[in-house]
Amino acid sequence: MLKTLPEELFLGILCLERKRAERSRKKFPLLLIDAQDAINTNRKSEILAGVVKAADAARRETDPAGWYKERAILGIIFTELGAAEDAAAIRRLQEKVHAALAAQLAPQDLDFVGVSVHIFGAESDDDHNDISADPTFYPDLVHERESKRLPFLLKRVMDVAGSLAAIVALSPLFLLIAAVIKLSSEGPVLFKQERLGQFGKPFTCFKFRSMKANNNHQIHQEFITKVIKGTYNVGQAQEGACIYKMTCDPRVTPIGQFLRRTSLDELPQFFNVLKGDMSLVGPRPPIAYEYKEYDVWHRRRVLEVKPGITGLWQVRGRSRVRFDDMVRLDLQYARYWSLWLDVRILLATPRAVAFGGDAF
Repeated sequence: MLKTLPEELFLGILCLERKRAERSRKKFPLLLIDAQDAINTNRKSEILAGVVKAADAARRETDPAGWYKERAILGIIFTELGAAEDAAAIRRLQEKVHAALAAQLAPQDLDFVGVSVHIFGAESDDDHNDISADPTFYPDLVHERESKRLPFLLKRVMDVAGSLAAIVALSPLFLLIAAVIKLSSEGPVLFKQERLGQFGKPFTCFKFRSMKANNNHQIHQEFITKVIKGTYNVGQAQEGACIYKMTCDPRVTPIGQFLRRTSLDELPQFFNVLKGDMSLVGPRPPIAYEYKEYDVWHRRRVLEVKPGITGLWQVRGRSRVRFDDMVRLDLQYARYWSLWLDVRILLATPRAVAFGGDAF
């Protein structure tokens, strides 16, 4: 008979399996049997007992099982996916569990139970709308956010107050930059690009346009792929350093070069902060095609915290560090985040922009 693990222990095992999969790059499925709809019925006890028995019949002895949500959602971690394709594996698991549920529950009780399968490390398809990471595998992040509800609320207050103050104080500069861009090249003043926020949720990121209108993003896509894979080399002039932004991008206008070097092109992102898509401090938000090139552990930089205008990478490494080191700085920020750390990063940002010398 299945010994159902309590929620805290099962979620701990789930997080451990996720971290192990990040290192080994192996997939594993998590099957959830959702009986939340049965909670308010007089058949709750019978349905939950049937769910437990069905899970026991469907799992192997080596597959951990327990409450993903105590007495509401039962989870089974299948530690080895096997050689089958994702779709075939999901279909096989669902058929097995549905058959077990049908054997343990009355027909009318089946309407209160749902089955879903989530595969960690599965490749996303070509549709960027489906690229978002599955938060099901990150209950630790949800619990951490709940435990730090007040600090995160204060962070949001700081974001709103800081972005409003910046927009009001810098409004003359906004108008000046807009006029220069409009007079120097054809095209809109603002550049709008879809970026990925926390858990891969897409949003429209605003920047002052620094490139020629209607350009081909293929150049940057090929460049960023090499950077992520560690195959891009800037040569001896840079002492073998690997920069993250292109230094000789033919798409960039002369005014755009100045805006990029001074980071003035990013000023409209204060509106993204005001909307809640970004924070003042956090990892740089990636583009969808960039995210698809990430290794599994790289994706944690998108999952753990909301993206920001500035961050630990910008004030410590900027474009001098390799991509893997940039990710490590983002993860270090997420691990040791505090309001005081945000304040320190914000105070260090003007100096990094003024004297960094490597923002492109």
